[in-house]
Amino acid sequence: MKNTFKQLNARFCAVLVLGLTVLLTGCSTVSVDKIKDKADRTLDVISTKTNIGKNPRDPLEGFNRAMFNFNDSVDQAVLKPVAQTYRDVTPSFVQTGVGNFFSNIGDVWNAVNNLLQGKVAEGSSDVMRFAFNSTFGLAGLLDIASPAGLPKHREDFGQTLGRWGVRSGPYLVLPLLGSSTVRDALATPVDMKGNLWSYKEPVYIRNIGTGVRLVDARASVLDAGSLIEEAALDKYVFIRDAYLQRRASQIAPEED
Repeated sequence: MKNTFKQLNARFCAVLVLGLTVLLTGCSTVSVDKIKDKADRTLDVISTKTNIGKNPRDPLEGFNRAMFNFNDSVDQAVLKPVAQTYRDVTPSFVQTGVGNFFSNIGDVWNAVNNLLQGKVAEGSSDVMRFAFNSTFGLAGLLDIASPAGLPKHREDFGQTLGRWGVRSGPYLVLPLLGSSTVRDALATPVDMKGNLWSYKEPVYIRNIGTGVRLVDARASVLDAGSLIEEAALDKYVFIRDAYLQRRASQIAPEED
């Protein structure tokens, strides 16, 4: 009798364990399926609202986001701290002089691109700006041309190609250089050759000047960068859309 009771008890426990296993397995399957369905719906909602992965101007988004994250990491680790220190310790008039100096050099390439685009008046104005600031403005450290009625223009070869009818192509994030398009990326080497500072000798002076120019440019947008980081839900999307809109307005301002 005792052995019979033990056998029944063992069988009951086995059935109970099997039943619980089936029940828990079923619950787990249901839970996993529900979680998966909810996640899919959430991703669909996010994709619909932000257009992530569906923007025809950004078919390379996977690569672009990876490159954007790399650039952002380099900026946060190196360039931004250096720019903050530069802004904090360098007198404001020195920062202004540095910005004016390299801006004045850039007016030569601005003039070339304006003339290539058929904008003779703007190109002539750029030539006069360079002449005035290089002489009376102490090699460009002072910007006396703007108050004299010669406004600053910012032109590059990518804009020139755009005015010639070359389409921009997809959005593209370049290593260290940041936002671009396929057309602008192809124009970048030409812009580098058009930069007068790239011919400065000796080479170590050229390299020092390039470094100072980069840090000064980064320091000038520190506040704007902080606002973007605080306000943007998706920093990548915000910068991409802002860049594409700005480039479109630069190339065809009459349509802006």
